[in-house]
Amino acid sequence: MDGPLDDITVIEVANWVAAPSATALMADMGAAVIKIEPLGGDSMRNKLRQPRFPEGRRGTDVVFQLDNRGKRSVALDLGHQRGAAIARRLVEQADVLVTNLTPGRLERYGLGPEQLCQANPRLVYGLVTGQGSSGPERDRLAFDVTAFFGRGGVTGLLGEPGGDPVQPRPGQGDHPTGLALLSAILAALRVRDRTGQGQVVETALMRVGTWTVGVDMAAALVDHRQPSKRRRTQPISPMNTVYRCSDGAWLVLSAHDQAAWPRVCRALGLAELAEDPRFADATARFAHAEELVGILDRRFASAPYETWAQALEGTGVIFAKVAELPEVAKDPQARAMGMFAELEHPDLGRFETLAAPFAFSRSDVSVRGLAPEVGQHTAEVLAGMLGMGDQEIADLVRAQVAADPGLPA
Repeated sequence: MDGPLDDITVIEVANWVAAPSATALMADMGAAVIKIEPLGGDSMRNKLRQPRFPEGRRGTDVVFQLDNRGKRSVALDLGHQRGAAIARRLVEQADVLVTNLTPGRLERYGLGPEQLCQANPRLVYGLVTGQGSSGPERDRLAFDVTAFFGRGGVTGLLGEPGGDPVQPRPGQGDHPTGLALLSAILAALRVRDRTGQGQVVETALMRVGTWTVGVDMAAALVDHRQPSKRRRTQPISPMNTVYRCSDGAWLVLSAHDQAAWPRVCRALGLAELAEDPRFADATARFAHAEELVGILDRRFASAPYETWAQALEGTGVIFAKVAELPEVAKDPQARAMGMFAELEHPDLGRFETLAAPFAFSRSDVSVRGLAPEVGQHTAEVLAGMLGMGDQEIADLVRAQVAADPGLPA
């Protein structure tokens, strides 16, 4: 099967996670993605925890592989006039540019939206920022922990009352932001199919963070109130919280409607609770939440997770295990959905990574290859797209305008 984006060329001038995650998914869909990175490489390379292989194998950055698989790397010094000029020439031949550099830096390099869209009117220009591309803070640097979680309002909603803020894990806000950018780029390509004109599409970590908590934000926009944090033992609904089982596993229950209440009671062997006036309806259960959570805590703690899973299965009650990542990797349902993909590395052999978080019935969406080494394809791309000869490319490498591991510096 053909890929949905087989005829699309993408230039990425980006680092870290949010923007590169969008182009990795475009590569999965068949786009030719050229990653322009500094001579020293993307800042994300070798930054996060690497796995311990049972056989003691080492040799590649598997976290970097996730968001850079299937791309070609061109190493250029954009601070050098010749390096920036080469980048502009590549973009002039592309369908899409994706970047997360600050607007001020982009304009200094001649890579700003107005500059490039004038040179290539069919270009879809995809921009990721921390806090937007206009206003006094457009050049303010950000990571997802600051803009998505902090300023976007996510962290302020997490945790229990009076407790410390919850520390997010790396990249949790970046991947949703990458998906937001991807959806905008695909829509802009559809517009270009109709009109022949490209355009600028933009998202921001802060903007996506606030969209993520939109259920709460929609109310806050009207009444300007912060939702109250609640302890696990005093939730809005005791039927929508987590319970610890005797084997230490946590079960998350999500049974909102009134019809689910007696089914939960019967499944747990507590049929008498269904008739207890303290818990007769949602209002009563909220009023006696701490008391009810205490009863359910003791009940769930009396048996392991699998016992309760079997008891709840088939009742129509929505529940799940709070899984740890090694459990997710082994989950038969995750395997059935095709959530993981296999890569072959010359040093590591075969290992798994995440597949795209969507599937097509009649198009090929798959991991097309490994992430590149820094500048691995510099000579190939400059010759193929710009018609440069061997001597010209070698001169660029000697002048430290470009880098290619196959050429002497």
